[in-house]
Amino acid sequence: MADFDMDLASARITEAAARAESDASARFERSGPVVGQACSSDETIEVRVAPGGLLTSVSIHRSALRHGSAVIADQILELAQRATRRAGDKMYHALAPVVAAAQLEVLGYQPIPDDDPDADTYSYGR
Repeated sequence: MADFDMDLASARITEAAARAESDASARFERSGPVVGQACSSDETIEVRVAPGGLLTSVSIHRSALRHGSAVIADQILELAQRATRRAGDKMYHALAPVVAAAQLEVLGYQPIPDDDPDADTYSYGR
C-alpha cells in the first residue's frame, strides 16, 4: 500500500484554490459586477438582482401603478426570478474557465440556452 502524503495533498489543494481565486478575481475585475436584470414587457417595471437572487433595485414607473398592488407584486416576483436566472447564467460563464461545471451547478449557477426567453442578448466575459 502506498503512503499518502497529507501535507503534499493539502498544499496542492491550497495552491489550486488560490490559483482559481486569482483567476476569478481577474475576470471580475475586467467585467465588473455580476447583475441580472429583467424588465416588464411594457418596460414599466425593472428588477436587478445579485447572483443568488438578492434584490439590488426595483424601479416602478408611475404608469404601472394603475394595475394595482397585487399585479405589480406578481410582476416583480416573475421579473426577479428571470433576473436571478440571468445572474446565475452570467456567474456560470464568468467562472466556467476556472471552476468545474459541476461545482457551479451545485452553487446554483447554470447556463441558460440561447433559445430560452430568459437568455440575455449579450455575452458576459466570454
